[in-house]
Amino acid sequence: MDLTLAIAILVTVVGASTPILIAALGELVVERSGVLNLGVEGMMLIGAIAGFVVQFHTGNPYLALLAGAAAGVMASLIFGFLTLSLSANQTATGLALTIFGTGFSALAGSSYSARPVTLMQPLFPVELATHPIGKVLFGYAFPIYFSFIMVVAIWYFLHKTRAGLILRAVGENDQSAHSIGYSVTGVRYLAVMFGGAMAGIAGACFPLLLTPQWAERMTAGRGWIAVALVVFASWKPFRLLAGAYLFGLVMTMELYAKAGGGPLSVIPSEVWAAMPYLATIAVLVLISIRRDASTNAPACLGKPFLPAN
Repeated sequence: MDLTLAIAILVTVVGASTPILIAALGELVVERSGVLNLGVEGMMLIGAIAGFVVQFHTGNPYLALLAGAAAGVMASLIFGFLTLSLSANQTATGLALTIFGTGFSALAGSSYSARPVTLMQPLFPVELATHPIGKVLFGYAFPIYFSFIMVVAIWYFLHKTRAGLILRAVGENDQSAHSIGYSVTGVRYLAVMFGGAMAGIAGACFPLLLTPQWAERMTAGRGWIAVALVVFASWKPFRLLAGAYLFGLVMTMELYAKAGGGPLSVIPSEVWAAMPYLATIAVLVLISIRRDASTNAPACLGKPFLPAN
């Protein structure tokens, strides 16, 4: 494999991994607070259509990212109201949010089908990316660097700040956190909103970084991968980074297998395409098997908060 091909594969892996990583980072914070939101796929689709529409009409990718984040937050508030204020079942509500997001994005995007938008340009001057090494370091758009920054920021927030300690305490023992005066519902609302914003940004990355046109269900199940990846990474940001790039590598191999990419074409592209989802199913099965075993899962994950009187 020559250097040019290796660089091309690496750049493709980075692009394919970024939306998964951003969405998974948001879900990690949500789950650390004790909330299980399975609506990531739906929020990503809502963020994708919001980002696409703003990019199509304004040509400003940064406004498109903000629109995706805002749309994700609004969708997450639906989930938050039902599960945190009304104590609805989190699993069922998350699934309903995904169904809603899928239908809403298809309806809102029906008049934009196959219309092109401009891909987001690299953050740094193009002169810095002329050399292969420079392309690896400086040849990406803003969301790629944003995802790396958020990995470090979320790790620091969770482990080095008082607010992060409170969030983890709410996820581990909500009754104890409530008894010493912390607003469990308030903390969880903020976490759910942050997760929605990250999912919306991740969705907006699809038309801005990967596919410069609107297509129904363009996230193609990446939200489910993000949810499974949080468990795969044991709720740790840096493991999440490694896991996202592992999934991104498999997705890239699928593209090169379809293009007849040398030895990769020995394995049918359909097998490569199925691998991320098979891994997702395996992780979900593992969750069920190890539900009562010793894991790093927050103790209150998925359990409604019912304050003791």
